[in-house]
Amino acid sequence: MSDIQPKEWKLRPIEAADNAQMAVIIRAVMTEFGAVGPGYSILDPEVDQIFETYNNDHSAFFVVDTGERIVGGAGVAPLDGGSASVCELKKMYFLPEGRGKGFGKKMIDICLQAARERDFKKCYLETVERMSAANGLYQKMGFRKLACAMGNTGHGGCDTFYALDL
Repeated sequence: MSDIQPKEWKLRPIEAADNAQMAVIIRAVMTEFGAVGPGYSILDPEVDQIFETYNNDHSAFFVVDTGERIVGGAGVAPLDGGSASVCELKKMYFLPEGRGKGFGKKMIDICLQAARERDFKKCYLETVERMSAANGLYQKMGFRKLACAMGNTGHGGCDTFYALDL
């Protein structure tokens, strides 16, 4: 275990060298919560190419860097099949060592700021109910629960949907 303390960790834009670590995190956390197989983002092609997917004028992705490795990340991108004014908070996952330290709130804050800078008016997200800590954070951050999915993400395994007016 590293002697680096969370106060020394930083939240920064993803770099190409972070792709492999972020893919491992996404797959590990999704497996931990039983979000595997068809209908979940674990199968999205972008999982192995986060930097390339989000490195454009309409998207952004950030990671939590301990100085030794990445322990989590999240991004925003246009909502597939949605209005041009709606983005999606995507791929927000943290390893257990990165949880409970306030990075979720900081990550949402920086992602929402990036969304506003890209002129999005609404932020959508989808998740699973069993990720109770994440659901609680989304609600605390002002996201309101929706009755059904928006857009066409292909994530039919998700059962909980939120939106926030920016």
